[in-house]
Amino acid sequence: MEKRKVILVTDGDPVARSAVELATSNVGGRCISASAGNPTVLSGEEILNLIKTAPHDPVVVMVDDRGTKGKGEGEMAMETIISDDSVDVLGVVAVSSNGKECKGIPITCSITKEGKIIETGVDKYGNDIQGEKICGDTLSILKDMKDLVIVGIGDPGKMESTDEITKGSPITTMALREILKRNGMS
Repeated sequence: MEKRKVILVTDGDPVARSAVELATSNVGGRCISASAGNPTVLSGEEILNLIKTAPHDPVVVMVDDRGTKGKGEGEMAMETIISDDSVDVLGVVAVSSNGKECKGIPITCSITKEGKIIETGVDKYGNDIQGEKICGDTLSILKDMKDLVIVGIGDPGKMESTDEITKGSPITTMALREILKRNGMS
């Protein structure tokens, strides 16, 4: 059986959920809306069962730790999904926080609130922070994932109103498209 193609988004609050649902529709994917929550309410196994029933790929899943230090619900779910043999995680839309006291994770690229693809990180508002890493509460398990496409963005559906759903959630959509593109999918 062919592995399901999955993209993870490290946010799940109500605004992010609306933005991710719209962005997923914009790229022709299937969003697991039940994976939303602040923090994530479903276990990794429950999310995997939903991924397997999605009508087509790519399947977009939200995971969120709600600021929990250490490994919270979102990271535990993400770890279960990434390590499962039935899915191929294409990449992660890594949502930045304004945490200053973190080691950060390396990224493949980021997308600013203006829609520019940059090699440095962004803050939660989508501004270039001139560093090669970003901080976020649901990101620490990604620091050792060398083969994963990680695209940094600010808060989905927000970013000083540049990613609002009334505007089509363009930054979140770009992030999903960038992951697909870097995996040879259009």
